[in-house]
Amino acid sequence: MQIPLHSPAQKIFLLSLSLVLAAAYIGLVSAQGAAAYFSEKPEFASLQRAARLQPGNADYHYRVGRYFLIVQRSPEPAVAAYRAAIALNPYAARYWFDLAAAYALLGDTNQQKDALEHAIAADPRTPEVAWEAANLYLVQGDTDRALKEFRVVLENDPSLPSAALSLCWRTRPDVEALLRDVVPPRPDVYAAFLNLLMAKKETASAAKVWAQLVELHLPMERYQVFDYIRYLIGQRDADQARLVWQQAAGLSALSAYQPSPTNLVVNGDFSLDVLNGGFDWLYAKTPDVSLALDPTRSHAGHRSLEIDFNTAKIEDAGIRQLIPVQPNTSYDFSAYFRAEDIEGAGGPRFAIQDLFNATLYFASEELKDADFWKQVSGTFTTGPEAKLLVVRVQRVPAGSPIKGKLWIDGVRLVEGSHD
Repeated sequence: MQIPLHSPAQKIFLLSLSLVLAAAYIGLVSAQGAAAYFSEKPEFASLQRAARLQPGNADYHYRVGRYFLIVQRSPEPAVAAYRAAIALNPYAARYWFDLAAAYALLGDTNQQKDALEHAIAADPRTPEVAWEAANLYLVQGDTDRALKEFRVVLENDPSLPSAALSLCWRTRPDVEALLRDVVPPRPDVYAAFLNLLMAKKETASAAKVWAQLVELHLPMERYQVFDYIRYLIGQRDADQARLVWQQAAGLSALSAYQPSPTNLVVNGDFSLDVLNGGFDWLYAKTPDVSLALDPTRSHAGHRSLEIDFNTAKIEDAGIRQLIPVQPNTSYDFSAYFRAEDIEGAGGPRFAIQDLFNATLYFASEELKDADFWKQVSGTFTTGPEAKLLVVRVQRVPAGSPIKGKLWIDGVRLVEGSHD
């Protein structure tokens, strides 16, 4: 587009107008640049200068307010600066939060609550916003609102469940209320809640969390199941431990590791990977005894457990399994073994004991002098308080030197009424 200029006056006018506009633009850009420059400086005078150069920039007013609030601890001018920022941008939750903090210093509870509600309305789903809101509500004694915001945190931030749940429990130690109103149906949150209750020895409450987790069919990592079962056994709650293992079959892909009426020993033929947790085989690594699954030797399946002894002092081979049982009940045990070059006084043997009171129910013959698969077996009856047995490979006599190799396979335990 061309503008015809027919006289010198028109040309001078247009040139003057262009210069004025250019000067205005340069001034505007310069002011913006200067304001940005001053806003990055920590000095109060620089922050004020930035706000004066760019009065329409909400963030510059906000930074002035923060200086008043945090550095000078002057809530009244901070409120004025925050209000100026909010007038320009009412949708920034951070502005409202800091305004609420300024009102808190002034002791103005009503204005603090109003600012807090505006902050949540401006950003209702961000966990950082909800976290700060929840903590401010706690300070105010508004527990219900605090718990509501903690739920937002738990729903949206995988890094904060432990801290949030700890505050929730301290505020309202009611597991049923927290499960109903605060804890979202997320596996990581339920696991964190379970860990919190175990740390506090809240066994009954932990059982309610687990029951709700099962009802919701939430998947759980195996190690989390192992931790819970280890805790329950430490509390001598064998019945709950057995129930957890059974229910974890579908939640943690443990269906292949369940006992059956034909064999209460899990993975007795070592055909599955050894989990070292729960009610599968448990092992302890030591420099003196090597444990390995051997696919070249087996009694009936595909592999056996090889135990290589080379030590001057052990109490057992470091392999064991916990087996839930019934009191006053007869059981039949059997297993197969092979041995090679076992040296030392006596030898290893299978031992079955009560985990809690160490009552020895069964001890096999010594597992030695067999270059073929040889069976050991026996029958025993549990005592009136028996709930959990441990099957292990015991060194007899304990603490004496032993060398050589032992393979075990086909470990089996059934109630005496079964064939």
